[in-house]
Amino acid sequence: MSGYHHLARALAACGRDGFTGALRVAGRPGGTVHFRDGLVVAAESPGAPGPEALLLRSGRISGEQWSALVRESGGARWPAAGLVAQGYAGDAQLRVVCVMALHDAAFAIAAGRVDDCRRSSRNGPFAPVAVGEPPGRLLQDTARKLAALEALPRPVHPDRERPLPGPEPEGLPTALQRDLLAHADGRSTARDLAFRTGRSVYTVTVEVARMLGDGLLVCAAASEPVVRIHPPPDGAGVRPREPEPVEPPLRPPTPPTPPTPDALPRREPGASGIAEVLAPERSAASWKWFFRLRNGTAK
Repeated sequence: MSGYHHLARALAACGRDGFTGALRVAGRPGGTVHFRDGLVVAAESPGAPGPEALLLRSGRISGEQWSALVRESGGARWPAAGLVAQGYAGDAQLRVVCVMALHDAAFAIAAGRVDDCRRSSRNGPFAPVAVGEPPGRLLQDTARKLAALEALPRPVHPDRERPLPGPEPEGLPTALQRDLLAHADGRSTARDLAFRTGRSVYTVTVEVARMLGDGLLVCAAASEPVVRIHPPPDGAGVRPREPEPVEPPLRPPTPPTPPTPDALPRREPGASGIAEVLAPERSAASWKWFFRLRNGTAK
């Protein structure tokens, strides 16, 4: 059974059992998925920035102000009450940030290697969402992202390619492109660039793929085999495809893979989601993004 199928079955089983606790996912990057009564309320992974990183990079609060709030809250990793009380962000805005971080962590876990999934009765997410996600819907969202990413002319992996700036662009780069060009150094992956710019790893991976296709970024030849990502036959999600052996073992024929999207939906130039949610002069945007996220709209 493939790593992704192992993850999908573990998530589905937690949902069926009404599990409350943590599902520890061993692998690269791996992570933890938190459940409450069978619904996913948080996900954390070293492969994706958490809500605190997204909030700090948004410019709404400085590192010094964040440290002061953490001290005042007794060391809480997510001092939500203090953030709202001090006017750094609204309650709805914080909920949206937590939802974004949850989905991005799920994407990072699924895009990587999954070795094992184990339940733990200890459940301590520091930034849970108020309304949990059904595991099936979370997997479908992750599958859509991975399939759309591979449909791009120059698909990349969040933790593989290490791009460098290409020739001077002919047009004016977007804000996101300028950030990526400034931080791309030939040693940083899309995951690294996501942490440096404070954007979701999915957004950065998609933009790196587009910039490579347009020649704004370039890569040296890959030092390891490319592992492409395809949706599984049952449509439940997306799994990394293992390189086929020369003499594969006998097994039942696999049903045909469902078609993937022809193109990834375009976002606003330079948009990562977090700026629209937290921009002070556009407070109404938080509600727009909240309802778009809850309705499963493409991010």
